[in-house]
Amino acid sequence: MKSTLVKREKEKAVIQMMISLYCRKNHHEQKGILCYNCAGLLSYAQNRSEHCTHMETKTFCSSCKTNCYSPDMREKIRTVMRWAGPRMLIYHPILVVKHILTTHG
Repeated sequence: MKSTLVKREKEKAVIQMMISLYCRKNHHEQKGILCYNCAGLLSYAQNRSEHCTHMETKTFCSSCKTNCYSPDMREKIRTVMRWAGPRMLIYHPILVVKHILTTHG
């Protein structure tokens, strides 16, 4: 089993990829630059990952028993994930396959 630190860093990297893709395509920011709102969402999501007490046993936040996101931030991250998730297949196909295998395997 992967160490908690590795899982935490991987989760933070994936959410950064998703928010970056969403921001670039929806808010027309340059690659590598986030708008103010998306930067705030990324900071919030990474902070939640950093302080997650279930990291050892959970696979993804969506499968976690504890809702640590505030309702408004949860809705924002859902919007990003719904939009970016399918498009990740184009930009990060190996990551998507690993996600499918982890959640459905």
